[in-house]
Amino acid sequence: MALNVGGLVGLIVFYLITLGTGLWASWKSKREKRQNPSEVAIVGGRNMNFWVGLFTATATWVGGAYINGTAEIVYLPSRGLVWVQAPAGFALSLLIGGLFFVDPMRSKNYLTMMDPIQEAYGNMMGSLLFIPSLIADIFWFAAILASLGATMKVILDIQGYLAIIISACTVVLYTFLGGLYSVAYTDVIQLVFIMASLWICIPFAMMNFATESISSTITHEIFQAPWVGKIEVHDVGRWLDDFLYLVLGSIPWQTYFQRMLSASSSKQARLISYLSGMGCCMLAIPSVLIGAVAASTDWNQTDYGLPTPNDRGDSALILPLVLQYLCPTYVSIGGLGAIAAAVMSSGDSALLSASSMFAHNIYRKILRKKATEKDVLWTMRASIVVFGSLAAALAFYSHSVYDLWFLGGELVYALLFPQLCCVLFIPNTNAYGSAAGFFFGFLLRLLAGEPSLKIPPLICYPGCSLVDGAYVQRFPFKTVTMLLTLLTIISVSYLAAFVFRRNLLPREWDFCKLIKEDPVLISLPLKEKEMEGQKDEDDEIMGGGK
Repeated sequence: MALNVGGLVGLIVFYLITLGTGLWASWKSKREKRQNPSEVAIVGGRNMNFWVGLFTATATWVGGAYINGTAEIVYLPSRGLVWVQAPAGFALSLLIGGLFFVDPMRSKNYLTMMDPIQEAYGNMMGSLLFIPSLIADIFWFAAILASLGATMKVILDIQGYLAIIISACTVVLYTFLGGLYSVAYTDVIQLVFIMASLWICIPFAMMNFATESISSTITHEIFQAPWVGKIEVHDVGRWLDDFLYLVLGSIPWQTYFQRMLSASSSKQARLISYLSGMGCCMLAIPSVLIGAVAASTDWNQTDYGLPTPNDRGDSALILPLVLQYLCPTYVSIGGLGAIAAAVMSSGDSALLSASSMFAHNIYRKILRKKATEKDVLWTMRASIVVFGSLAAALAFYSHSVYDLWFLGGELVYALLFPQLCCVLFIPNTNAYGSAAGFFFGFLLRLLAGEPSLKIPPLICYPGCSLVDGAYVQRFPFKTVTMLLTLLTIISVSYLAAFVFRRNLLPREWDFCKLIKEDPVLISLPLKEKEMEGQKDEDDEIMGGGK
């Protein structure tokens, strides 16, 4: 396959449009007459336009992993449509976030998700809980960069590392210059491009001579198992676990709260949360159809040939393969632009999320408490460069970075979600409970094992079985770990308060200062007391004279 020059030129034009939009947005952000430039960079001055906020909130979740992963799951003979949980999961997550989490976060004008945690549990716990969030954000960006590199290799026949480097540099540059303004306005362009490009590809893929009608293959086996899929009885627990992980585990992310805190009012923030959930569902439809087309295709009649993508282990690339082999060249280029847009719309959000928390919660609140606004802003920009470079470097290890991204997301679910619920909704939890919950939850997750990283389980939950040489947990252990972390935070918090207030442990051991020192009463000297008494008598006499 030769280099696709036309596709390369088209992609360069798209990148230039995106970069130009980001530069314009950075100029717009500088015109904001605010005393706190870091607030403008992190939450857009809390005055983001409603429609821009809606587009950027939707684009944050509809990333490269979302559209590629949805098509892959529909295509896989062992999965199918019933295993596509992300659209409904994200929609419910954004509904729950809007109903319960938006108002408490906005009521105290927080800048990041870590603010209430540091306020309740102190800087030490804030630093510990920042780690899983940072890991998840960096590996998220790295994973979607790796996906883009593989896609460009399929469609344009260029080396994947070039796509990774160019995309990472573009995202870092406009995020560096404009913060949330650049991220939000480029998201508008990218989301429009995703919707238009993917929908244009659908008719061409469906009408290809090698493809059967997807209405027939949804329930009938022609080239492979029906693409509607099925859930075996022994997989019900795993399905529920993954679904709850998407619904609840998608809330404790700075990318979500950054959008909610940037809206001009709580009402607008809630509405953006609800509508963006609906947008996630709608934007999954093209990927579902592309996955269905792939499952309905006789690949032997295409230039791809046999074995099928599933047999070759190329199922993760099914969306670009459909674009390349079932669509005309000019159409596949548009689809590639959609994938690139989706990657950047999520990548810049992850990058801004991690750098915002580091600059505000670690640098300003811990490392340098007297830092000026200018110091915080430049620390944030330096973090964008460092984290972006790190993600680009990790993207070259595509298989392992995907595994680490999934594990990072599970740690966010198991460790951060219970902590956030406690600080917002459960009174009197404290740093002792927070620390106990963090370490206990982390230990439980590690002991459950991780097949993709070749970590064997030391805790075999019910239904744990050996599949292809690796142990698979079919029990909803991720949700159980999250619930046990939540119970640990609450129980240890109340236990610590009880033992210190009842003096069962010495107050000197209370290094988290849970029990405040009683105020010391200083008695007045005797002479001052006598003088005060004499004054009271004089006042009484004078009052009687009246």
